[in-house]
Amino acid sequence: MADMVDSATRSRMMSGIRSTNTGPERLVRSLLHRNGFRFRLHVNTLPGKPDIVLPRYHAVIFVNGCFWHGHDCSLFHLPATKTAFWSKKIDANRARDSKHLEALKLAGWRTLTVWECAMKGKNRIAPEKLIQQISGWLHGNTVNHQIRGSGHGL
Repeated sequence: MADMVDSATRSRMMSGIRSTNTGPERLVRSLLHRNGFRFRLHVNTLPGKPDIVLPRYHAVIFVNGCFWHGHDCSLFHLPATKTAFWSKKIDANRARDSKHLEALKLAGWRTLTVWECAMKGKNRIAPEKLIQQISGWLHGNTVNHQIRGSGHGL
C-alpha cells in the first residue's frame, strides 16, 4: 500500500516523535511517584540512558515503544513501504537494547522493561495492576524482567 502523504510530510511527522518524556513514560513515572518511589530520569552515565533510575533499589526502568523496539505484540506491524529500511532500523534498535541490558547487568543493575502494550491497546493492564507489578519487581530480587500487555502470559 502506498503512503498516504508525500515523503517530506512523512519525514516531518516522524521527526516529531519524541524519544523521551513520552506518554507511556510519563504514566509510569506518575504511578511510581504517587506510590512513594523517588527516581532520576535519563541518566546518561548509564548504558542506554535508562528512562527511569531508582538508585535506592539499584534498578533501572526502560519504557519501550512496541514499534520502535520491534516487540512481538499487536501494536507492532512492519510498515509495507521501505520494509528493508525499517527492518534494518528495528533490528539495530533490538541489538542496541540487548547490548545495553547486558552492560547494565554486568555493572550490577537490575533492569525492567515496560512495554507500550502494557499501557495501550486491547491488552493493556489497569494502572493499579501495572504499579503492583512494578512495585513487586522493585521489592523483589529478579534481575531482568519485562511487563507486557495482558495477552502475553506474564
